[in-house]
Amino acid sequence: MWRRNDEAAQRFADRRQREDSAPRLSAAIPNLESLRLEVQENRSGIANSEAAHIRHIVVAHAPALFVVPCHDTQCKEGGHDITSSIMYALRSREKRFEGEDPCPGYVGAANCPRVLRYVGIATYRDVPLTQDSVEKPTIRPRTP
Repeated sequence: MWRRNDEAAQRFADRRQREDSAPRLSAAIPNLESLRLEVQENRSGIANSEAAHIRHIVVAHAPALFVVPCHDTQCKEGGHDITSSIMYALRSREKRFEGEDPCPGYVGAANCPRVLRYVGIATYRDVPLTQDSVEKPTIRPRTP
C-alpha cells in the first residue's frame, strides 16, 4: 500500500517539475486567447465515461505541456504526451483539431490497451498591424 502511494507521490512531483520548467503557453503562442480540450480515453474501442473530461486551459498561466496520465491503475510507465501535436495545431492557428494517442505503457506483460482521443477548440486574438508588417509603397520619381 505504501509503495503505491510513494510511486504516486513521485509521479506527481515529476509532473510538477516538468510543468514548472516548461515554457508558458502564452509565451509560446502569444496570440492564443482560449483553449479547451475534450479528452476521452478508450479501451479496446469501448469509451470509458469515467476517463472523459473537458479541460479549460488558463492560457495566461498554463505550461506549454500537455501530458495526460493513463487511467488504468494497473498500467506501468504509461500516459499520453500530446504536447507536440497540440503545439503544432496551435502554431498553425487551427481553431479545431483532434487526434489520438495510444498508451505506451504495459499492463502485466501486455501493452496497455488504452487510447486517448482528444478534440481541441482554440480562439486567437487578431494580431495588430505594426509599421514593420505593413508593406510600404514605393515612391517613384515622376518622369517628364
